[in-house]
Amino acid sequence: MPRLVHVIGAGLAGLATAVRLQRRGVQVALHEAGAQAGGRCRSYYDRTLAATLDSGNHLVLANHTHTLDYVRAIGAADELTGPAEPGFAFMDLAARSRWSVRFSRSRVPFWIGDAQARVPGTRVSDYLALLPLLFAKPGRTVAQTMRSDGLLWERLVRPLLLAGLNVEPRDASAELAAAMLREALAAGGETLRPLVARNGLSSAFVDPALRMLQHGGAAIRLESPLKAIAYDDAARRAVALDFDSGRVLLGTDEAVVLAVPPDAAAALVPALQTPQRFTSIIDVHFAAEAPPGLATPMALVNGTADWLFAGAGRLSATIHDAGSLALLAPDVIA
Repeated sequence: MPRLVHVIGAGLAGLATAVRLQRRGVQVALHEAGAQAGGRCRSYYDRTLAATLDSGNHLVLANHTHTLDYVRAIGAADELTGPAEPGFAFMDLAARSRWSVRFSRSRVPFWIGDAQARVPGTRVSDYLALLPLLFAKPGRTVAQTMRSDGLLWERLVRPLLLAGLNVEPRDASAELAAAMLREALAAGGETLRPLVARNGLSSAFVDPALRMLQHGGAAIRLESPLKAIAYDDAARRAVALDFDSGRVLLGTDEAVVLAVPPDAAAALVPALQTPQRFTSIIDVHFAAEAPPGLATPMALVNGTADWLFAGAGRLSATIHDAGSLALLAPDVIA
């Protein structure tokens, strides 16, 4: 185990890495290029709405064990809240109808046999269409693996896969979709209970981690972009980190963890192969009170937005796999 680890990047990956290392007794130096920690999972003050907003409408499920382990480790488990029962609320914007799907807690999906719990208009036999996904072959899309139309698809399968994969589900990897399905089936319906950060992302994921790291003696350096890594090819190790403020030499008992976006990682490690395709997400925040009794989060069907989140004095809509919409002006998107 190294004596000191330099963690590059203070997004959620970097914070989680730093916290785990510190809990194992390792000294940590956390370096972040930006002026604040959290990366794409943080809160910020928006002057237009005169309110503190989140960088995105992040949805956690009760089966996201690593995420829940992290918030428990930093003492922020009570910052995540959600409905008492597992399930999701839905709204069809074209048909102007609403419904809820309520999952049974056991591993046996008894909810499929309950007409009041399953998708309205579907039959028990319709759910057999999910079985081919469990045996998906490598390299095939969801559409090549299972039936991708009908009420069950439009009113349950597509919204959940879109939220998890952020790409049109018909074109998504069947293997990834199958992994999501197996994880849910293996742990039971309780795993599909949605959780959101009650006081914002920074309160749930960022600020408690920074306090813990500081209390444990970690060095936290914001606005400290890493420019280059110097390598000793013969020793097959990194020997120095070049920052704007100067060079940091690495001892033989020190290590480096990169927790940065793919483009930054490729620039620092030229031989590294990184993803080249990305899909965008758009979040639109409105200064508006939610209608009384509005369920949150709510999946939207047959609309531009895919999910709706309600908070105090605010409604936020999320568009997954936004494509060309991301090129439009904000007021046009709104």
